[in-house]
Parts: sequence; structure tokens; C-alpha cells
Amino acid sequence: MKLEAPAVLEVTVIGSGTSSGVPQIGCDCAVCTSTDPRNRRLRPSLRLTFAAPGGQQAVILVDTSTDLRQQALRHGIHRLDAILFTHAHADHVFGLDDVRSYNFRQGAAIPCFGSEETLGRIRRTFAYIFEAGQEGGGKPSLDLFAVREPFDLLGLRVLPIPVFHGSLEVFGYRIGTFAYVTDCSRIPDSSFGLLRGVETLILDALRYRPHPTHFSVEEALEAAERIGAKRTFLTHINHEIDHGNPQVPLPPGVEFGYDGLRFEVS
Repeated sequence: MKLEAPAVLEVTVIGSGTSSGVPQIGCDCAVCTSTDPRNRRLRPSLRLTFAAPGGQQAVILVDTSTDLRQQALRHGIHRLDAILFTHAHADHVFGLDDVRSYNFRQGAAIPCFGSEETLGRIRRTFAYIFEAGQEGGGKPSLDLFAVREPFDLLGLRVLPIPVFHGSLEVFGYRIGTFAYVTDCSRIPDSSFGLLRGVETLILDALRYRPHPTHFSVEEALEAAERIGAKRTFLTHINHEIDHGNPQVPLPPGVEFGYDGLRFEVS
């Protein structure tokens, strides 16, 4: 499947950890006390940067993690043009209130995209954002757009990829030859078809042991082999995985992702 993409799409992993983050509260394991910066993982999120029509640099976030403020400061995210939501679990949306800083700076609402179910949960969780009433110190201004089919966004063609997080349907996203699939325990055959031709992939791999709602490393490697991307980075990693000391050999072209990983897709 050939999809339109900008000449250069810059992808930055601004969070590669699981819902508890790494280090995990109260844990003194070798990974949580590691000095390897790749073992320090904020909650999962991506920044996508590209030249929009007209030449302006545009920034899209995939999810608004619990650590959004820290991620924005660390990576110098000074503007925000849109948000793609994979699903509405806390680690993927609980930084949403920090989006108001971009509303103040840019003087406009931020368009947000996701499944109808995801956006419904966001409306319920953050009811104060969508209710009329006292502004107080301010609240985010968002425009919500339910999507399921491919859609155009700032010159990009974005393809939602339905996958399953346990029994919950969530979205991965594909732009051109790049795809991001997090929080996943099963990819339907139809979605493997949507991933055909992907050359760079970021894929969920929580830990080595099986888990009911996430791929294990072994399961992620099996899915990655079927997808056949030239490069695969594993994400949503918990504190049982030591970045510098993997328990199983990773095949050529597959590696663990980490906070600050940055690459270009053309």
C-alpha cells in the first residue's frame, strides 16, 4: 500500500515506557537503578515533525502522555498542530490539560483525531474541558474528529490501523512507509494487510513474559517478521527489559526504542 507522505517526516520517541514509567515507584531493581539513560522511560508518546503545505514546520503528537509537560520541555516542543489518539487509557491521555499552553501560545483550538469510542472516553474523563462554565486558570481548547478511514491532515495521508489491546480496539497509525503500533496484543489479518509495505515500524513489546493485553518481546518479533519492515523499534517497555543487556537476541533490523530516539522517514 503506497500512501502519501512528506518529503521528510522526522519521528521522535518522546516516551518509550509502560504505564508506570521506568524507574517504577518503589523499585530498586537493576533497570530502575541503572545509569543507562535508555533505561529511563517516560510514558508512551511520539512527536512527528514535517514541512506542511506552505513550508511551515508542523508538529503532531501521538497521544498526550501523563508526562507531556516534561516531554515538551525536554524536547523543545514549542508548537502543536494536531494530536492523534491511539486510545484513552491514562498513560496515553492524562497529559491532555497541558495542551492549553499551546492554545494560549497559538490562539487556536487543537484538532484531535481518534476512534469514536476513544474520543467519547476523553469527553467523559475530561468533562470540564467540554462543559460551558468558569474558565478559571484556563482549560484546553480542542476540536475532536472521529476517524476510521484514511484522512488528510496538514498535507499528510494518515491511515488508522485497528488492533487489539486485550479486548479493546485501539488504533495504530500509518503515514507513508512509517507505522506506529503500541498497546497491542493482537493484530487482525486485515490490519496486517494495512501494514504491508511499511519500512519503519515502532511496535509494542512490554516484557519477555506473556501479558494479556500487550505483546511480549517474542510475540512482537513474530509480528515484526510478518510485517517485514526494514527497521523495527520496540516500545512501551517495562522495567524488566535492560536496554543494554537483552535476554534474547534481537534479529537484524530490530532494536529496543528509547526516549529521545529520533530518525527520519522519506
